[in-house]
Amino acid sequence: MFRIRNFKQDEKGSTLVEYAIGASVFVMAMFAVLEFGRALWAHNALTDAARQGARYAVLHTSGGAEDTNIQNLVVYGSTAGGTTPIVPGLSTTNVQISRSGDFSVNAGTATVKITNYQFQFVLPFMPGSIKMPEYSTTLTGESAG
Repeated sequence: MFRIRNFKQDEKGSTLVEYAIGASVFVMAMFAVLEFGRALWAHNALTDAARQGARYAVLHTSGGAEDTNIQNLVVYGSTAGGTTPIVPGLSTTNVQISRSGDFSVNAGTATVKITNYQFQFVLPFMPGSIKMPEYSTTLTGESAG
């Protein structure tokens, strides 16, 4: 005699497996979007920091103390320095300053570069870091008066 098979019992637990696969893909995609957002925020913050440093450099005289002030401004957002950088992992060793010419109205330039910055991932399934590009801003001397 033929028996009618009960297919529901053969598929017991398949819904849970499908959910686990779908949920893990969704969660990984969500965290990837969050990490990309963090990297984009760091990119924008580093671009702005280099710009602010170059602006400060063209308005102040050159020298060891002023270069330290520029590095502090780029890294900490203040010429006085600080303990927490504006972007995690950024240090004054990442900031390079160069000047050329005599500073007056439309004469001389100041360049501030942020180099070798490593963006650290915070997610466990994305270990490591990526090297961000060099951020450089050059401005011409101007009158602040």
